[in-house]
Amino acid sequence: MRHLTLGAIAEIIGAKLEGDADYSVSGLATLASALPHQVSFLANMKYAGQLNVCQAGAVILNADQAKLFVGHCLLLDNPYLGYAKLSQEFAPLADFIGIDKSATVHSTATLGSSVNLAAGAVIGPYARLGNAVSIGPNSVIGAHSRIGNGTNIAANVSVYHDVEVGDFCTIHSGAVIGADGFGFAKDGPDWVKIAQLGGVTIGDHVEVGAGTSIDRGALDNTIIGYGVKLDNQVQIAHNVELGDYTAIAGCTAIAGSTKLGKHCTIAGACGITGHLTLTDGVHVTAMSLVTHSISEPGAYSSGTGLDKNQKWRRNATRFKQLDQMAKRLKQLELEVAQLQN
Repeated sequence: MRHLTLGAIAEIIGAKLEGDADYSVSGLATLASALPHQVSFLANMKYAGQLNVCQAGAVILNADQAKLFVGHCLLLDNPYLGYAKLSQEFAPLADFIGIDKSATVHSTATLGSSVNLAAGAVIGPYARLGNAVSIGPNSVIGAHSRIGNGTNIAANVSVYHDVEVGDFCTIHSGAVIGADGFGFAKDGPDWVKIAQLGGVTIGDHVEVGAGTSIDRGALDNTIIGYGVKLDNQVQIAHNVELGDYTAIAGCTAIAGSTKLGKHCTIAGACGITGHLTLTDGVHVTAMSLVTHSISEPGAYSSGTGLDKNQKWRRNATRFKQLDQMAKRLKQLELEVAQLQN
């Protein structure tokens, strides 16, 4: 168990400390459950009432709320960011295990220093692993693929051939990187497969969620930019390009050859059709369907919100009548214009 003084924590998260710099804590907890040996945080004012009964050794909060808590305070303009930084200090560290005797490393593969290969890991021909790389149980790194320094690949991950993963990435269990894109040409009643000859390039500091798939490119590579964050069960099709710092929530699917700019956020269960371009700073809300390119930054939504079923059914019926209503309105406008003349 790691112990940190509040003085050290203030330095780590860039906060101003009001309290005893030598006071020691050993973990994080919510306002409602925190004990004196733990730190909590207030990022949402609807929980401010819990400060009156909070038993935390210290709370990360905005200076305007400091008067609400009688204990040690770590003052920060963005308490949630402070919590995020501090959470990394208390995260369990992976033990160095070296290379398990059941791991398989091809004779042509290259391993950096301090590499962890868990039981059943397979490193293919001419694959290259950087320093301090960790490969989890039963994960496979395909031929000619490269894994950057400090990258952590969890259990049961499949990295196909000709995939490049940057430094300090995290790939969670069940992810598949570099499977064939969905490409077929019609030949009468049959389908002819288009061989997917590209690869996948993933930048530094990328996180890929559990069960997420990133397909290889048909000719050029599929590209995932620096600092991109992908949630669980996200589908990235062939030749998609994701700009730096873009984040995509779970169960979203992006069709082939679509390009997203930098600093985009795509909420859960969205669909983005192929061959589109979304500019920097586009934010798409949950369960939206994007069918055209977006050239201006901002928030975009589609679909209808939840309502009582009977009312929703009436509105759904009216949606089907919109085209007919538009034609009738246009006709009425023409008739009014004629009367005015």
